[in-house]
Amino acid sequence: MPIAPTLPPFTSIEALYFDGRSARPQSVRLDVVARELRAWGATDGDVSDAASGAAQIGRWPVNQVQWPERTRHGQRVILLDGGGSLQVADATAFDAWRAAIGHRDGWVVRAQLHWRGVLLALVLLVGVLFVGYRWGVPWAAGQVVRALPLQVDDALGTEALSSLDQHLLSPSALPAQRQAELRAALDQAVRAMDETPVPWTLHFRAGVPRTDTAGTDKTSKDKNTRRGIGPNALALPGGHIIITDELVRLLEGRDDAVLGVLGHEYGHVRLRHGMQALARMTLASAAVSVVVGDFSSLLGAAPLLLAHMDYSRHAEREADAEAVRLLRASGLSPQAMVVFFERMAARQPGRASREEGGLPIALASHPADTERIRFFTEAAAR
Repeated sequence: MPIAPTLPPFTSIEALYFDGRSARPQSVRLDVVARELRAWGATDGDVSDAASGAAQIGRWPVNQVQWPERTRHGQRVILLDGGGSLQVADATAFDAWRAAIGHRDGWVVRAQLHWRGVLLALVLLVGVLFVGYRWGVPWAAGQVVRALPLQVDDALGTEALSSLDQHLLSPSALPAQRQAELRAALDQAVRAMDETPVPWTLHFRAGVPRTDTAGTDKTSKDKNTRRGIGPNALALPGGHIIITDELVRLLEGRDDAVLGVLGHEYGHVRLRHGMQALARMTLASAAVSVVVGDFSSLLGAAPLLLAHMDYSRHAEREADAEAVRLLRASGLSPQAMVVFFERMAARQPGRASREEGGLPIALASHPADTERIRFFTEAAAR
């Protein structure tokens, strides 16, 4: 039986050769000569060493084969053009042979086999994820929102309003005349503040879920659910602004405070904060889906998510600034917003709305009350 030519130690190694056409392996011996990987074995192939009678099974340029990365465990597999492969079961011997023929691992492989390299890679990965989430996702969300037509905002906002009406709100009991007065006040203030106001619609609702004819909650028998969202105001995409009867009654006698709250919500509408928040959530979920699976269910639940969504601290501060602009344009002091926080504090000591089973007040969903009171107080002093 022909054998491979005798070579110095570590310059050749035994392997199994799969030609890519048959599942039957062939025992060969590998060496590298003149930047070519050669396989020798007992076959009727071309004989390249007549003195020893060795048969050459195949030859491949070194730079055209895919060398396996070095790992701590497992066999080594060299991938060849045409679907063939060379497999070496003895990983330690393979690594020694590859080093003897002058093949060196890349820096990535060397790093991943060293605990310091792995730790550094982990730190860098966490850093990249943080930077991407903190600045990259908001920037990308802004680009997406700018590219979307306003019809998308309106469609999502309408669906979100419908979801709220089904689960958390019921028709307003506020007199029609009172509703008309507040709509007129907001319309006048918006026109005074904004030369080109964006479309908006003011909806009045009771901050408790609707009931059926038997007087029971249609969405849940949980008594906590019946308490609803209470005094609240929120903005949805498409210009939908909601204010509850409870909040209007809480601010009785201070229409300037009601207007300030509505100005804050108009700020969310004008700056499209709802769409930006949804875009951020969708982009972040898309990134996570690469690891954990499909995120299409998020898109289907978008209206409900919008109905319950908090805004970021930055968005809340921007909306507060819009409320100041609206009040000033109407000749009113931003101090009116301080009244809102004082009455909310008197109604809910500690602002522990979650303990009552309802949603947190949209206006207080992020920045602390003390910070916001200071902001409006300083704005009133200027």
